[in-house]
Amino acid sequence: MSEVLTPGATGLTQLETIWRHGLPATLDGAVKPAIEAAAALVAKAAAGDEAVYGVNTGFGKLASVKIPARDVAALQRNLILSHCCGVGEPLDIPTTRLMMVLKLLSLGRGASGVVWPTVALIEGMLDKGVTPVVPDQGSVGASGDLAPLAHMAAAMIGEGEAWHDGERLPGQEALRRAGLEPIVLGPKEGLALINGTQFSTACALVGLWGAWRNAQACIVTAAMSTDAIMGSTAPLVDEIHTLRGHRGQIAVARMQSALMTGSEIRESHREGDTRVQDPYCIRCQAQVSGAAIDLLRRAGEVLEVEANAVTDNPLVLVKEGRIVSGGNFHAEPVGFAADQIALAIAEIGAIAQRRVALMVDPTLSFDLPPFLTPEPGLNSGLMIAEVTTAALMSENKHMANPCTTDSTPTSANQEDHVSMAAHAARRLARMNANLNTILGVEAICAAQGIEFRAPLKTSAPLQAAVARLRNDIPAIEADRYLAPDLQSGVRLIGSGALAEAAGLTMTLDMGDI
Repeated sequence: MSEVLTPGATGLTQLETIWRHGLPATLDGAVKPAIEAAAALVAKAAAGDEAVYGVNTGFGKLASVKIPARDVAALQRNLILSHCCGVGEPLDIPTTRLMMVLKLLSLGRGASGVVWPTVALIEGMLDKGVTPVVPDQGSVGASGDLAPLAHMAAAMIGEGEAWHDGERLPGQEALRRAGLEPIVLGPKEGLALINGTQFSTACALVGLWGAWRNAQACIVTAAMSTDAIMGSTAPLVDEIHTLRGHRGQIAVARMQSALMTGSEIRESHREGDTRVQDPYCIRCQAQVSGAAIDLLRRAGEVLEVEANAVTDNPLVLVKEGRIVSGGNFHAEPVGFAADQIALAIAEIGAIAQRRVALMVDPTLSFDLPPFLTPEPGLNSGLMIAEVTTAALMSENKHMANPCTTDSTPTSANQEDHVSMAAHAARRLARMNANLNTILGVEAICAAQGIEFRAPLKTSAPLQAAVARLRNDIPAIEADRYLAPDLQSGVRLIGSGALAEAAGLTMTLDMGDI
């Protein structure tokens, strides 16, 4: 069943559903007249004598070169082929398809000047599973994501490469096998396809959704860790957080408190506990994770706007009867959003890693055995698993440095300030993978710690989380080859299975508060 897109009003939930499940997508048919009106205005300009950027002129620094009417079609084809300069590994298929969906949304606003068959081909490629091979390096996020989007457009004109039925094929052959025909680009169409922020925005959205799952998981693993070390729940008292007022902090404290309600471990030391305060990684979880959640939500708001935006150039203003050159292709909003997501990922991992370190350290973990093994000395337990989390935490800190401040001039100084949004967004996948591991190791450590508290039991939600983990990862009673266990932990976090087992749900629209 194809998802129907409403340009200008498509939400993140629908986009995530399309991405996760590989669904095809089509534009709401009501937008066709606006698209055709813009195309008619472009055709009129192409037939005229006046120089109109992107229609009958060169591009970038060559914008002053007038192109004869007989060469307009060749101009667009040459644009695509010359801009296919991407390098690196192919972008994964789900994210590439999301990029195509975002391009549909942009074209669907009726300000790009493409003809309807161009839109229909993108819809057909999504429906028939023809996915362009798009190298993931080469964009500086300036005049849009030129190189990545050129590789998408190349497949549409029967050039480049595309995936179909699991095979990597020449673009024309992939279209043929799917029963589709390549298009011949009309005036401005090549520029409409490659100008835009859809590569950066797609990568940033995937990074956002991965970070959001990690944020949910960290609430569960933090609660498990708190019980494992017999930490105090006094810092979760609701009034503490409402007095400060940050919505993410309030939500995290409430969710963690609910997760721990009914824990026999907690009740066993509610009275007579000699510790005055727990370390910050326990006491300040709501403040840190809550701030990260607020940051992710703000980034989500920006990316939802951008997903629905018209970001090519020039823009066709049908009501005014004009084609106007502007700068909507500059991906600064996407770069800023991606930089914020990176900060949230790094900080969630930083505080989670300190909880791992706390649990394996016998001087801090309140009577848990060293490195959470029953026979320390003979066994090293989770000693090096903690070191791995430290390595990944540090790597994420390095990658969290801002990308948007790293502008460099390109295109003979015509594009003299660029956003680096593609860099900012691409790194999020690796950062999320690192955080999956950190939280997976934390869950493994916390489960060990909770089980060392037997016969006392943790709360029902956390018992369910431990049981789900134990389906995949047996208790570590003696040293064994741990790499597969860590990979299982990664899957539990990345899939959302651990949070689901604990009954935790949290939405980007603040509906849980």
